[in-house]
Amino acid sequence: MTTSKRDYYDVLGITRDATEEDIKKAFRKLALEFHPDRNKSDGAEDRFKEVNEAYQVLSDSRKRATYDRFGHSAVGGNGGRGFDGFDATAGGFGDIFDAFFGGGFGEQTRARPNAPRRGNDLRTSITTTFEEAVFGVEKEIEIERIDICVRCNGGRSEPGSGSTMCSNCSGSGQVRRSQQSFFGQFVQVTPCGVCRGEGSIINDPCNQCRGVGRERRSRKLAITIPAGIDDGIQIRLNQEGEAGLNGGKPGDLYVVVRVRDHELFERDDTDIHLPLPISVLQATLGAKISVPTLDGEEEITIPPGTQPGDSFTLKGKGVPFIRSGRRGDQIVTARIKVPTSLNDEQRRLLHELAESLGEEGLGANNKGIFDKFKDVFGNE
Repeated sequence: MTTSKRDYYDVLGITRDATEEDIKKAFRKLALEFHPDRNKSDGAEDRFKEVNEAYQVLSDSRKRATYDRFGHSAVGGNGGRGFDGFDATAGGFGDIFDAFFGGGFGEQTRARPNAPRRGNDLRTSITTTFEEAVFGVEKEIEIERIDICVRCNGGRSEPGSGSTMCSNCSGSGQVRRSQQSFFGQFVQVTPCGVCRGEGSIINDPCNQCRGVGRERRSRKLAITIPAGIDDGIQIRLNQEGEAGLNGGKPGDLYVVVRVRDHELFERDDTDIHLPLPISVLQATLGAKISVPTLDGEEEITIPPGTQPGDSFTLKGKGVPFIRSGRRGDQIVTARIKVPTSLNDEQRRLLHELAESLGEEGLGANNKGIFDKFKDVFGNE
């Protein structure tokens, strides 16, 4: 069906200044008239879809304002799908009556109590070292989860015994009760009270799981931590969650990876930072120094005149990109150590060095730092 482009106000038979209560009354009247469970005439179903689409838009102040300004193109109206994705062609007739009238209308279609149901997802965490996260590792985790009973294999009865069809619901797991009301005949569908919605009755329940078909067990699983994973990343193990019901698929297991801090390195995405303490002499005269990397020690050259904060890059010594395997870099940053305890001879030598470099500020009779500022900027 291609949704009608008729004006929504005309569809409900109301004016543009209609109140919220006017919209509800108009929809109630037309929905009862054209609902497919009541009206079997040709075109009734399409008319109901049209009425429902109009109500979905005009009953919401935000959607209504958008429609008033921009028309159908701004609020959907394509192939029976209303604003925000409501699909009047997807069996939504009973649902809209549940929400609007507060009860079922006609025979409601609900999931059977004994239908297959997917198991619950589980979540756990695992802790790795910095190096394991960089290079990858396979670890073993142990979890407790609800699994299929190993004795009855989920059948819920003792091996060799079986079940009989419930005579109360004829194996459907549901019972229907009809009731007349002002709006017509309501059919209420509820789980069967005899078989509790299972459709069958277990003659000899499994002794291990007591007829449930599932049991809680501890299980060990191997998990591969990919190289380059970062702290907080979540790994999904498909169908390693809790067992489903009535033959449903198991849920998934989500494992959150926690990475311990390293005593030397600090990670920044795929780069690794290493602060490198060097002496004043090494910074001044230059030196060759061996530095630690994740692959072992590597020698770097400290050029003469290195300043605090100068950095040196070791290409390809960082963390791998998870998808490509290409590695980031290691960035070594100079941290110059200033001696804090000098003897008299060392002080004398440093003063001589300062004088030879023209650093007069170290002398007792030389100008202080503030006098130097005055010489540069003048007295004001």
